[in-house]
Parts: sequence; C-alpha cells; structure tokens
Amino acid sequence: MLHEPATPAGKDPAGPYKMRLGLKMFAAYAIFYAGFVAINLLSPLTMATIVFAGLNLATVYGLALIIAALVQALIYNILCNRKEAEFARAEQQSEEME
Repeated sequence: MLHEPATPAGKDPAGPYKMRLGLKMFAAYAIFYAGFVAINLLSPLTMATIVFAGLNLATVYGLALIIAALVQALIYNILCNRKEAEFARAEQQSEEME
C-alpha cells in the first residue's frame, strides 16, 4: 500500500515569513516564561503572594502563560493565513496576466 501525501506539497512562498514570525513570537514567550522561572529561582516565596481573587502569583502567572500561548497560536494562525492569502492573490493575478 502506498502512503503518499493527501495534497501535493511544494515550496511555500510564505515560509520565510512564517519562520520569522514564529521565532519572534517564541522569543517573546520565552522572555515571559523566563520571568516565571526567575521569580521561582530568585524569590520563591514571592510566588505564594495572593494577587487576584485569592489566587497566588504562581497560579495566576501559570494561567497567564497558558493563555498567552493560546493567544499567540491564534495570532500566528491569523497572520499566516493572511500572508498565504496575499501570496495566493498575487499568484492568481500573475496567472491572469499571462
């Protein structure tokens, strides 16, 4: 039985954009996460401080990390879809001119 891709794969013209965007978003998240690690390393008792609705800093920061990752994923998807649509329109226009 042959196992081939379901769709033809070719060069992704938006690939370099996606890579740069992904690296920038990863760097931003890494800095945010490094703050969490730094607080735990340098002042672990700070994480026990109640900051919101009876929740301590560790819980709030942890939830913020999860939410930030989800928001970044949505933003990445939206921006990449827009860039792919832009390239598709440009390709369609160039085909119409031929």
